[in-house]
Amino acid sequence: MGKIVLFMGASASGKKSLYRLVKERNLIPYQEIIQYTTRPKESNEESEFSFTTFEEMEKMLKRDQILERRSYNTFDGMWYYFTCCDNFDLKKNNYIGINTLQGLDRYLKYFGEEDIISLLVQVDGETRIKRALERENRKIKPNYEELCRRYLADSKDFSLENIQKRKISAIIDNNGSLDDSYEQVKKVLEKHL
Repeated sequence: MGKIVLFMGASASGKKSLYRLVKERNLIPYQEIIQYTTRPKESNEESEFSFTTFEEMEKMLKRDQILERRSYNTFDGMWYYFTCCDNFDLKKNNYIGINTLQGLDRYLKYFGEEDIISLLVQVDGETRIKRALERENRKIKPNYEELCRRYLADSKDFSLENIQKRKISAIIDNNGSLDDSYEQVKKVLEKHL
């Protein structure tokens, strides 16, 4: 029976870098969880998202195909991110993806605790803001207002109170090297798979 491995963490915590490293090193046999978004694709963006329209998302909602959905009122408009429930076959595959604490709630409700390995990637606030600024500066059109909005929103979303409300498989400290964090993930997955 397969498992679903979810990487979660505030913006610039390093969850995406860690997720990509786990994929590159083929730590486990897996299928990627397809994440959809209605936000526009940035120029020169390499992304694991499947970009779609608001109208297509609404059609999927009406057909009851959406497992979980999140909305963000950004400085560039309302953006939605979501996962379809028909993308999983746990009898054949493991799955890995990135999500949020609220998304974890929906996964747990839909699949059950025994099928989910939740990894919360954490980093101190100073490192987070430095990483976010470095990432924003690499963009063709940096949006510092949106960076600040995301930082503040994530501080609430990933507050200690919100974390303690959930059963999380492991908290990964990403204040050191990416390789150190990878070793933490490797131990958790070896234990649970």
